[in-house]
Amino acid sequence: MFHADRWVGVFFAVSGSNTESMLLCLKALAQPVRSVRGVFFGHNAAAELEKMVRESVASANAGSAGVPPSAMEYAIRFICLLVEKNCFRYIDSLLHKIEEKLDEQKGILALSLEAAEPLDSGFEKKLAQMIKEKTGAVGVTMKTSVKPELLGGYRLRLGSYAAAGGFYIDASLKGQIEKMKSDLEAVI
Repeated sequence: MFHADRWVGVFFAVSGSNTESMLLCLKALAQPVRSVRGVFFGHNAAAELEKMVRESVASANAGSAGVPPSAMEYAIRFICLLVEKNCFRYIDSLLHKIEEKLDEQKGILALSLEAAEPLDSGFEKKLAQMIKEKTGAVGVTMKTSVKPELLGGYRLRLGSYAAAGGFYIDASLKGQIEKMKSDLEAVI
């Protein structure tokens, strides 16, 4: 079983003040490793991968782009550990969780908005500003999607709904109909 929260905890413990740099390195290094086909795990595979990545980084002279050498070093080691433990296949969800935690530390609130129809950018901006003012967040990132099955209105998720402190509003027509149905069934 993959424990993403544990891996995220390790990532933050190791990265220290280089969290953003290490995340950028991790993203950059993960892309070419994804392209490797076949079964790729275990100590020998991780050692071979480390050798290839170090050669690639050295030839690209990636350390000169203002990235602290320790961030690159820890990103390489982190990817190799994921490969060794047969967990690299979870890299995308892991990167997402790391970004969420980093945003949380910066005071940036993640917002997911599902609407029955495309919304104009003015509404989105007003909503983001209102949420920022009400929550005291430093910033708001908004991911929007169109879900015609909502029939009308929208659904709003603040933060991670499943996690403690998440918040969910269903102001969709479909949600209202379902609530009315359950209310009627409760009476009958």
